[in-house]
Amino acid sequence: MVSTLLVVGLLVAAFVGYNIGGSSTGVAFGPAVGSRIVRKTTAAALFTGFAFAGAWTVGRNVIDTMSNGIVPASQFTATASVGVLFFAGLALLISNIYGVPASTSMTAVGAIVGLGLATDTLNAALMFTIVSAWIVAPLIGFAIGGVIGRYLYPHLDARLSFGRMRDPLIQLDRSGTVPRLGLNDNASRRDLVGSVLVLLIACYMGFSAGASNAANAVAPLVGNGSITIEQGILLAVGTIGLGGFTIARRTLATVGDDITDLPILAALIVSLVGATIITVLSQLGIPASLAVSTTCCIIGLGWGRASRTATLAELATPKPPGEGETELATGSLTASPAAEEGAGPTVGELATGEAEAPTEPPEEVEVPGIGKEEPEEVTAESLFDPAATARIVTLWILSPVLSVVGSYLLFALVL
Repeated sequence: MVSTLLVVGLLVAAFVGYNIGGSSTGVAFGPAVGSRIVRKTTAAALFTGFAFAGAWTVGRNVIDTMSNGIVPASQFTATASVGVLFFAGLALLISNIYGVPASTSMTAVGAIVGLGLATDTLNAALMFTIVSAWIVAPLIGFAIGGVIGRYLYPHLDARLSFGRMRDPLIQLDRSGTVPRLGLNDNASRRDLVGSVLVLLIACYMGFSAGASNAANAVAPLVGNGSITIEQGILLAVGTIGLGGFTIARRTLATVGDDITDLPILAALIVSLVGATIITVLSQLGIPASLAVSTTCCIIGLGWGRASRTATLAELATPKPPGEGETELATGSLTASPAAEEGAGPTVGELATGEAEAPTEPPEEVEVPGIGKEEPEEVTAESLFDPAATARIVTLWILSPVLSVVGSYLLFALVL
């Protein structure tokens, strides 16, 4: 019976890893795929390799926390492990079906919390720390994005301009007997620099995702001693990679095209900020969501860019209806002309071929100071798609809630 449960546990762990790959690949490589820098297959291969590096190094700390920190390792019996992994995988599957990059860490931790609540063995102090990190990390992402958008982005945008990639950066040459990989010969030097930067940061995000998410698939099995940490990492990354090559195609499309028309420079910023936040938390052994932190940075960056037409004092002073030129509360945002003109192609534009970047960057662009830019009205939808955002946030909330409730009912009423 135990051997049968172990086999079932391994299969369910593989199911969870498969869905994690479907979700996290989109978060990490959505901008790179949407920008037509790499194809989806190449993105999946790169994500798998760097996820393995992250899981094998920093990810061990997160596995340790989830396998014996939130609840005692003794609670992860063969039956309990199967139940925890099942509800984590089910919640992730629902999100992937809707093409939403779910919060895998919140969902997996939620299933373990359900077990802890049902058996009265939950480590409340550790959970307080984890939940606090879940709250603080997105706020940090928003704050960094806001500061960069308000004070630094226009200056960076005035000096950096990445051209449009007509074809993927990495090409497969099939002219010879053995296919060979090579770079796009038609890309300019500036195109290559911008594309390489986007690709490097996507790989960094893959490293961060592996560090944070490998534990979500195998922590219960490591906790009960069924497999070692090394075996768990191999199982997790193998199935995560399988998900990246298959079901991730939908989340890659969502992140690359639907969430927002994200300029390449903005994609570089939010990817770097989100990955760094999660890597630091993973080093501390705290499972956290790469998707949430990254998206909050996108929101902060958009708000920062939109608020440049007013000083901080003007933003803090309520204005009578009709007199305020920057009505952030109502969703009527103003954006810097410098942030919009010559801002380079957006991820959505690159994916659909609707825009061309200038052949050469502007030689000298004067960026107006804070509060001195002429307001140019830009709707909130042009900076962030509310419909896609609502769908994503709703499933971010529902996924861990479903995981907690289902796990709790199983262990409290059935097992």
